[in-house]
Amino acid sequence: MKKGILLTVLMACVIAWNVGAQDRPLQIIMIGAHPDDCDIKSGGTAALFVAMGHHVKFVSVTNGDAGHQSEGGGMLAKRRIAETKEVARRLGVSYDVLDNHDGELLPSLEIRLQIIRKIREWKADVVIAPRSNDYHPDHRYTGVLVQDAAFMVGVPNVVPDVEPLRKNPVFLYFQDNFKKPNPFQADIAVDITPVIEKKLAGLDAHQSQFYEWLPWIGNYENEVPKDPAKHKEYLLAKRVQTPNPEVRKTLEKWYGKSRADQAKFAEAFEICEYGTQPTEQDIRRLFPMLGK
Repeated sequence: MKKGILLTVLMACVIAWNVGAQDRPLQIIMIGAHPDDCDIKSGGTAALFVAMGHHVKFVSVTNGDAGHQSEGGGMLAKRRIAETKEVARRLGVSYDVLDNHDGELLPSLEIRLQIIRKIREWKADVVIAPRSNDYHPDHRYTGVLVQDAAFMVGVPNVVPDVEPLRKNPVFLYFQDNFKKPNPFQADIAVDITPVIEKKLAGLDAHQSQFYEWLPWIGNYENEVPKDPAKHKEYLLAKRVQTPNPEVRKTLEKWYGKSRADQAKFAEAFEICEYGTQPTEQDIRRLFPMLGK
């Protein structure tokens, strides 16, 4: 048997085993404020879920129509939506962009209902979103909106045209570096070293952001390589976190010290106090890449 065919068969067996360990494929929904937030915070974890046969949806609560120094409005929104479609193709995820203005997000009832609808339609097992302490108001209010939706996803008389969830999902927060009023707590850490190229490919699709807007607003335009062949090396240095001591400790908990010591890149998540409170067994079931 040729090597390529053998690898394909082995991957199919791995996917079948992991999906077979569940009653159905897991449904993971990751919600960010802008059309690149989920990619930055959890693109590697998403790639691992997809490789194991599970289903991942990214949701951007705004359309990104303010995130550029020389473009804006509807044309920029269209460009950014096109970028998310390319991310979906590269990572194998679904990607939805809600039609709310970038930079103007508020935790309104209207948008809360939009998020409840998305979580229900996806029949989510796990929901991941930002914490509500962050430098950007859109990030903060996305965190508040998801928190406000956490109980309501099971209330039949709210968004009554979409069937409520009979089991509340596990709600998690993306990793951040903010300390006040309380620092991020790394309850779960995922070794994304095996899929780092996938994560970089997803980030690379957001041309308007990582090579134009963010370098401009951050005053480091001169750091962006002129040669596109060097873009992923640049993204790795600029946009991918190496495990800090707390995350490294959490990797040891879930993978054991030997595997944790080999992890070059990781994504970490904090368990939200809303929603289902998972046991260690629940976490290993919901994050099957952690192993037994």
